[in-house]
Amino acid sequence: MSRALMIQGTGSDVGKSLIVAGLARAFANRGVRVAPFKPQNMSNNAAVTADGGEIGRAQALQARAARLTPLVDMNPVLLKPQGASGAQIVAQGRMIGQANARDYQELKPTLMPRVLESFARLKAQSDLVLVEGAGSAAEINLRKNDIANMGFAREADAPVALVGDIDRGGVIAQIIGCKAALDEEDAAMIQGFIVNKFRGDASLFDEGMRFIAERTGWRALGLVPYFDEAARLPAEDAFGLRAQRRDKSEGVLIAVPLLPHIANFDDLDPLKAEAGAQVVFLQPGEALPAETRLVILPGSKATLADLKALRDNGWDIDILAHARRGGRVFGVCGGYQMLGRFIRDPDGVEGAAGEAPGLGLLDVETTLTGAKTLTRVAGHALAFDAPFAGYEMHVGETAGADCARPVLRYEDGRADGAASRNGRVMGAYAHGLFADDALRASLLRLIGAAPSALHYEDRIEETLDALAAHCARHIDLDALWEMAR
Repeated sequence: MSRALMIQGTGSDVGKSLIVAGLARAFANRGVRVAPFKPQNMSNNAAVTADGGEIGRAQALQARAARLTPLVDMNPVLLKPQGASGAQIVAQGRMIGQANARDYQELKPTLMPRVLESFARLKAQSDLVLVEGAGSAAEINLRKNDIANMGFAREADAPVALVGDIDRGGVIAQIIGCKAALDEEDAAMIQGFIVNKFRGDASLFDEGMRFIAERTGWRALGLVPYFDEAARLPAEDAFGLRAQRRDKSEGVLIAVPLLPHIANFDDLDPLKAEAGAQVVFLQPGEALPAETRLVILPGSKATLADLKALRDNGWDIDILAHARRGGRVFGVCGGYQMLGRFIRDPDGVEGAAGEAPGLGLLDVETTLTGAKTLTRVAGHALAFDAPFAGYEMHVGETAGADCARPVLRYEDGRADGAASRNGRVMGAYAHGLFADDALRASLLRLIGAAPSALHYEDRIEETLDALAAHCARHIDLDALWEMAR
């Protein structure tokens, strides 16, 4: 009989995604066929699946931790925020429309059958399904029609382990407060609790663990120390980027404007891991540093809105001046579209219908269309004379004179991207390019940086193994197995 266990949290960013990834690898190491599942996710950091859909990046990482190929069933509902227009709704890997927050609440009951269908398929293939909740278990204002937390747990009869975050303070109140806020039937689904992100002497919190257990009646499953290597793994959302500052005093500077609807920003993680490079996210109102060697315009979930934000912050002026001085610019997906002469969204695919001139650094134009390209790709990066593997995830078609100098050539012969005549401005639709060690080394040499001996994909695997060992040391896996049903 297949089992299921749900990991819910006292709030957002308490470490649910990371714990599920660690538990997935830990149980897989025990020979358990384990699969990750998140009924509903909200993120613009997404991944293309083997079955041609898209899911949250965190679930793709959890699938990797479980040594599985990502599938759309692992995240049957994905909400991709688009600003004032609400969010794009992706159901079982495919975009089905847009809705604002209020309208979405009424839509949720129609999505529960799809959620349960995906869950049933995963259970049929697994010994254990690890289910991740969303936000807080105690969001009682959203309890009606809930598909993300207790609504799903009750419907699927999935017992719950509740995670609290001691690093932000008040973890005793977090966990006991959840018990107080939940109705009795929902609270009865919770079988135990985990205190996450502890720093210091663990024995000093022994009394805290006992007190929580006594007041809630829930089993203490583990006190988990802060996992410092978490920064090596792809993040689920962009909130952390808003607090990032330079963490190195040396290395060639790569600047990335922090756009309001930045998407798939894990493209930049391999460059951040290079000792010879500094990746700096420009905060709103912050000028482009004079010493910048490379500007990367990242992916966007609302390209026209982010192009306006680029101009509102004065970054367009900075980037154009940077290019005139001979600096390099690279655009990924939506960032590639912004580098062209014009972007048109006649049908309001990414928000309100409209059009706007781009930065004009590439002689191309883009028209956004309702058809979404979702596919894994591989081939040769012509601009860097290196192999690559990644994925396409975009709406829109781009054409123009500079497309005669493509950046990439796919295995099926298709070309992607465009380069300026002098080769200093480039863009392409494919995500994940910089994960290839040879391509990344070629890019770094172009901007005067010394490539390291980093094997990026190997480092991800090593970090997942370390995370699994960390979870196995500090969480009672046997108790979790017993709880699952």
